[in-house]
Amino acid sequence: MIHLPVLIADLGLILAAAGVTTLLFKKIKQPLVLGYILAGVIVGPYLDFTPTVTDHKSITIWAEIGVIFLLFSLGLEFSFKKLVKVGGSASITAIVEVVFMLSIGFGVGKMLGWSTMDSIFLGGILSVSSTTIIIRAFEELGVKHKKFAGLVFGVLIVEDLVAILLLVLLSTLAVSQQFAGTEMLISILKLAFFLVLWFLGGIFLIPTFLKATKKLMNDETMLIVSLALCLIMVLLAVKVGFSPALGAFIMGSILAETTQAEKIEHLTKSVKDLFAAIFFVSVGMLIDPSILLEYALPIAVVTLATVLGKLISSTLGALLSGQPLKTSVQAGMSLAQIGEFSFIIATLGLTLKVTSDFLYPIAVAASAITTFTTPYLIKVSEPFYNFLTRILPQRWLNAITRYSSSTQGITTFSDWKTLLKAYTFNTIIHGTVLIGIVLLSSRYLQPFVSKHIFNGDNGTIVSLIIALIFMVPFLWALAIRRIERKAYSHLWLNKKYTRGPLIAIELLRIALAVFFVGFLIYQFYNTIVAVSIALGLIIVGMVVFSRKLQTFYERMEFRFLNNLNAREQANKQPEILPWDSHLLELIVAPESTLVGQTLVELAVREKYGINIALIERGKIMIPTPARTERLYPNDKVLVIGTDDQLASVKPLFEGIVDENATSFPKQDMSLQKIVINSKSPVFGQTIRDSGIRERTQGLVVGIERNGVRILNPDSNLVFENDDIVWIVGNNKKIPELLK
Repeated sequence: MIHLPVLIADLGLILAAAGVTTLLFKKIKQPLVLGYILAGVIVGPYLDFTPTVTDHKSITIWAEIGVIFLLFSLGLEFSFKKLVKVGGSASITAIVEVVFMLSIGFGVGKMLGWSTMDSIFLGGILSVSSTTIIIRAFEELGVKHKKFAGLVFGVLIVEDLVAILLLVLLSTLAVSQQFAGTEMLISILKLAFFLVLWFLGGIFLIPTFLKATKKLMNDETMLIVSLALCLIMVLLAVKVGFSPALGAFIMGSILAETTQAEKIEHLTKSVKDLFAAIFFVSVGMLIDPSILLEYALPIAVVTLATVLGKLISSTLGALLSGQPLKTSVQAGMSLAQIGEFSFIIATLGLTLKVTSDFLYPIAVAASAITTFTTPYLIKVSEPFYNFLTRILPQRWLNAITRYSSSTQGITTFSDWKTLLKAYTFNTIIHGTVLIGIVLLSSRYLQPFVSKHIFNGDNGTIVSLIIALIFMVPFLWALAIRRIERKAYSHLWLNKKYTRGPLIAIELLRIALAVFFVGFLIYQFYNTIVAVSIALGLIIVGMVVFSRKLQTFYERMEFRFLNNLNAREQANKQPEILPWDSHLLELIVAPESTLVGQTLVELAVREKYGINIALIERGKIMIPTPARTERLYPNDKVLVIGTDDQLASVKPLFEGIVDENATSFPKQDMSLQKIVINSKSPVFGQTIRDSGIRERTQGLVVGIERNGVRILNPDSNLVFENDDIVWIVGNNKKIPELLK
């Protein structure tokens, strides 16, 4: 008898249960994540009347793979450049919300009598909203074009990074079992160091590699290479003491900066969907239905704390960032749920055995309930805003309006701010790279060279020389390179107050470069003489070869910036964001009445108050199009306006099909052969006068007469007896006309 491995049987059971539940949830228009969790409950160990998964260890491994690919997918949607571009409003809103929800979660846990670790993890679980659920709700409700949606997407991007930080901090806290401030600070610095190092190295190397191999890449090889890069970064993350999920997220965010990002996201979607399904089913397998009944009250309390806490904190954060009251309320009510990262944080607590068994199912139950409430909260957000405007004192409303208007002003930077910002950024970037070179050379390069190439001191000297060669361009950039020349010149000309601090800054830069060289040499030699000689040689070399170092560094910088901005250049759009107006991309539907008309004929500015900023037609970009420019089917049009203006013009672009118009399915079109005789209604008539085109949507493509075939006959040709006519048209109407 053939033996079937248990893993395959369990996998078949999981996918079968997931298939049934997701079809059901698709039918009732609910998130598929909840269907997966329900499938996990069904095949889990707590129900006696359903088949049960037996090999839990293997399923756990599959679930870990699911987390890796889920985080890789989130990274592809994340992009560090998006984080930079979300602006202060989204950042302030996200930070206020996360801090508030961490406090709320901890307070609720303590109020319920839970342990300190359970309360801390509850705060982490409640602090992150669900990207998947919000995007789905926005699409279904048709509000993606509204201003608050842009703020919500920005908040979600910041929350993704905060969630990664929380994973690292909670892991550290779980291992130490106490709140050690020094240890937490070291973990944060370590995370920041590796984030910067991996991002710089990844952006410099990976886009270059993808460009060089572009001609060799088909869909299959691109998929394999993408997954390989993901798992390599996972190995690196684990090697330095971080979670596999962090490595997957970092590689996803690096690939998100490449021009291949959309293709990679499309190719890996099926892999992510499969393993993410297994992960969410494994989430459901850990839920004991009896615990849900036993802890019904805590579930209700946690759910209420989530909805009210996020609504209040997100609204308050948006108001503090300078958003109008309406946008703040709508954003706050959109973010009132917990999602994917919350499951991962809850799983972390269980895996490290630092949280109680009841916390996990409570978190999942609260997530399920808030998932159901999210669309309704978004739908009633505008009526709720109108209610607030009626009950709040008018002086409060005026104060909020004044504050919002005052924060819209353009922030100006003094020369000192510009220079110090540039120097700080320069020091952090090059300092991180130099520390990375020192650690790699001392821990990996020197042992390898000494063991396999040169023995003893010779190996150490060779390793030191190689490390110094790699360090020299970055030492030059750190100590000598001129930054923000214009601001520096303005300050230098002010002799009385600024030359002293400027000289001090330059000396500090040189001192930092000397420190890094000494730090490297100290890893290999412990004598003052060796350090002094090496420092002297490095300083002389940097002065003598300064111009060559500048050329070499500028080439590296150009490649890095070119890789970093490649995707943005490929999808470049003008940025025009005045006051309450915002940008929205609309596609001209083929059936739209706008097709073929010029902008002056449309008069959308006069009728709807919107402006057209850009027309994208295939690979052609038409910024600020002229009045005589026409719109064509499938044009992508970037329009600017308020929420109400964009909502009123959107149906024009989508096109409205007349339900009373004559139409028929595509499959009713066919090529038919008709024989004309003396009794046919069209006998003796020309093709034009026969009415075939108008009455049957038919087109005469050929006539066979006396053995002679006439292809595409002239419309003045007269039908004769025994003509064999070939017609493309509606196969139901043509016979009725000619019978």
